[in-house]
Amino acid sequence: MPGPDRIEGYAIVSVDGMIADASGLQPDALRIEADQTFFHTALARADAVAHGRHSYEGGREAAQRRRLILTRSIAGIARDPGNANALLWNPAGATLAEAWRALGLSGGVLAVIGGTDVFGLFLELGYDVFHLTRAARINLPGGRPLFPGVPARTPEDLLASHDLKTGPVRTLDAAADVTLVTWRR
Repeated sequence: MPGPDRIEGYAIVSVDGMIADASGLQPDALRIEADQTFFHTALARADAVAHGRHSYEGGREAAQRRRLILTRSIAGIARDPGNANALLWNPAGATLAEAWRALGLSGGVLAVIGGTDVFGLFLELGYDVFHLTRAARINLPGGRPLFPGVPARTPEDLLASHDLKTGPVRTLDAAADVTLVTWRR
């Protein structure tokens, strides 16, 4: 059964590899305008997004996007009662290909947008591309890590250990010391 043709991850992290603070919320300090522009432009090209129950991209187009919401509260796949474009998906009970087909898709791009366990699952399934934005002046001690295993290992180390290769560093906001690196299989 075919699933997405490409799986792309999108995350902005603090210097210590966190995507959220200790309360589980993304602080305003990680909402960098240039990164948000990159992120929303990329999501507009994706066929669907995948995220956990606390992650959500926002923006004008969000309600129209097809999405997989990862959860352990169902056995396999179920319609989201609050969003006709979304499916609830438990990877322990259904494959990605089954969930993709239930979205009515064949091929295309899946954009993975968080949180920690979701990013970790797709790290194991295999990203084709991962866009990692780093805010070098933001520190979130005790926060939510990008991947399981952070901060003992850096996000970059984990991406490299899963056969992704680093691309050039792109400066998104020089004044805030925010950079973007695209990793590819």
